Amino acid sequence: MNLASSRLPESWNASGHTLEGRVILVTGAYGGLGSAVARAASRAGATVVLTGKRKRQLEQLYDAMVSEGLSEPVLHPLDMESATPRDYESLAEGLQRDVGRLDGIVHTATSFVGLTPIAMHKPDAWLRALHVNVSAPFALTQACLPLLTQSPDSAAVFVLDDPELLQRAHWGAYGVSKAALERFVSILHEEHDAGAFRVHALLPAPMRTTLRRLAYFGEDTMQQPLPDATAAAAVYLLSNEAATARGTVLDLRVA
Repeated sequence: MNLASSRLPESWNASGHTLEGRVILVTGAYGGLGSAVARAASRAGATVVLTGKRKRQLEQLYDAMVSEGLSEPVLHPLDMESATPRDYESLAEGLQRDVGRLDGIVHTATSFVGLTPIAMHKPDAWLRALHVNVSAPFALTQACLPLLTQSPDSAAVFVLDDPELLQRAHWGAYGVSKAALERFVSILHEEHDAGAFRVHALLPAPMRTTLRRLAYFGEDTMQQPLPDATAAAAVYLLSNEAATARGTVLDLRVA
């Protein structure tokens, strides 16, 4: 891993005012990690924008958040598998029109179909993983940069995966895409290493998600913790308290 590592401060805890007044966009919002991040950001005071390709699942998350007493989120469906550059521009324009600002993006959307030898990797699955996991975060972040750089304090958070595992056999396009995403984070940080807009990477510890269940099918995934701790760390990175961690990967694995 080329990025320097950082750790979550032991004394840090989010409050209902940590992200007060901020607008946070969460991709893959109805997934295990995405929904946890959406809830955590909302509890921290943010207006959360939910995006993903399945409108019905976004609506279900919307209903659940409202029923839990969280602030009303904003829905912006977007299929990152098929979106064009104009679709990303339209999303940014919609944010400007509907909420007037953007203070953070958490990229939790991912494409993973399971462990596959290169010789058996379907080309369409390979291309989809590289697109959803690398090209789409680039396109969305680029389209939103004008809004992000207008904010007095903003951040883009990209979720990585354990590089020691991903370089092994059978991790295929997912492993390649996460390595490419790390390099993208590094370059984006070099271009924004000062100023109000910050770039962060987040490396979760094992957690109970669909992706984990697909990758470790012999494991009882229910024994892993829910993604709540990772979601809390994402809130930290979105806050101004993470200014000293810009350009690093926040490593949540046990030291």
